[in-house]
Amino acid sequence: MSRQPLLNVVLFQPEIPQNTGNIGRTCVAVGAKLWLIRPLGYQLDSSHLKRAGLDYWQFLDWEAVDSWEEVRSRLPDSRVWCLTKFGAKNPWEADYQRGDILLFGRESSGLPEDMRNEFADTTIRFPMHPEVRSLNLASTATAVIYEAVRQFGGIE
Repeated sequence: MSRQPLLNVVLFQPEIPQNTGNIGRTCVAVGAKLWLIRPLGYQLDSSHLKRAGLDYWQFLDWEAVDSWEEVRSRLPDSRVWCLTKFGAKNPWEADYQRGDILLFGRESSGLPEDMRNEFADTTIRFPMHPEVRSLNLASTATAVIYEAVRQFGGIE
């Protein structure tokens, strides 16, 4: 992509290729960059990843990196919003800015506690009834990405 990404969507050690493919498609739709932090729970050439991303993957601005520290060093001025069931705010209470990082954890275990603690003031959660342990990662990412886009007034 030749322009600055609207948002930086970071998946910390994602495990399910279909979620990554669907999130990638959403990133293409709004002009966000997708960052994947290794280790991944699948191969990047996975047929499931390609199927979920359909033919949009070629248009995706994405990068796979070895650590969260690498993302932070490359985006030192970007604010970080952590999506976690332990979040302090609802997604619509956050004040998103262009270039922000939306950080999502593993499907099975979420974000490590030290990462959640580091960004305790910018943690986000979706309210839900106690019968529901968690929401699907791709669904959650799409909802938060589009809330940010709504606050910006749309995509460019």
